[in-house]
Amino acid sequence: MPVIPETRPAPAAGIPGVRSQGVALAGFLALSALAWVLASVPIILNSNGWYAGSLKAPWMPPSWMFRTTWMVLYAGVAAAAWLVWRKGRLSGGTLAGYVGQLLLNTAWPVTFFAMYPMLGVVALWAAFAVICALTATLAFLILRFGPVDATAGYLVLPYFSWLVFSASLNLYSAIHN
Repeated sequence: MPVIPETRPAPAAGIPGVRSQGVALAGFLALSALAWVLASVPIILNSNGWYAGSLKAPWMPPSWMFRTTWMVLYAGVAAAAWLVWRKGRLSGGTLAGYVGQLLLNTAWPVTFFAMYPMLGVVALWAAFAVICALTATLAFLILRFGPVDATAGYLVLPYFSWLVFSASLNLYSAIHN
């Protein structure tokens, strides 16, 4: 009986197969979605409370823009992490940076929105420290992702830019409230 050769090419050494890559991409997207949902809870619970009456920067965009933008940015960072993972380079400090940005991004709305009723302006300054740490973490990821996969580095740049913009809004709130 003749043997029918395998029609699919074998994956290159060190590169995960298509199925593994699909599962991993879905996992990265799910982690980002979870972080987005967790970060949204304190915002939803507090946006009509103290925040509604607070002083906001004149350059503040409409609130719907934040939800949409964060969702897109989270997907971009998930895709960037996946691109680095598939090359076997999401480990050590790079992995810690990726996990750290998820945790810091989840911590920022808790600090800014949920802690303000208890701590007042101190919470806004603490949130500013968190968003600065998050921005530094993103700069680190750009420097770590970029050499591994240029597209991954580029995918993180919009997130970094949005964080700088968001930090300016946070700083304005801390100074004026």
